[in-house]
Amino acid sequence: MVFAYYAKLSRAGKAIYRKSDKIEKLSITNAEVLHDKVVRLQQTLQGEDRRRTEAIAGMLINAIAENVTAPTLTVRVLAVRPSNESEELHGLYEPMDGDRKARISVWMRTAKHKKVVAFRSFLRTLLHELCHHMDYEVFLLEDSFHTEGFFKRESHLFRQLLNEEQLSSK
Repeated sequence: MVFAYYAKLSRAGKAIYRKSDKIEKLSITNAEVLHDKVVRLQQTLQGEDRRRTEAIAGMLINAIAENVTAPTLTVRVLAVRPSNESEELHGLYEPMDGDRKARISVWMRTAKHKKVVAFRSFLRTLLHELCHHMDYEVFLLEDSFHTEGFFKRESHLFRQLLNEEQLSSK
């Protein structure tokens, strides 16, 4: 499946899109060693502890990055999602810039009600932003597009971290 914006891409952009779309998995070696961090992340998020959530999110994301030989990055967990009238920003990836490490920013509270987001949504957002990092640093893509392959990679990471990979293969 090709998303509608594909038609507006340049020839080079279309080539990057097709390359990204073909990559459907991002395997973590020994994902089970990360399950403890996932559980701790869930506990600190639900406990509404922004600083500890940020620290554990950073440990988890960087453990995954190191596992797949990508550069580590800075992870920020911020309070309330920014929004306009029609949408909320869930996460943001900023590539490396000079000496500054790449950075992921995620928000732990909804814009409208200022409630802590559901854990699975929070984790998916973290992994979504990490997938942008992987596009640049592991797959060496010149851009990071939202392709079907991109979303499959995100889901593959998610299932591995929640130990759902074995369940879905049965």
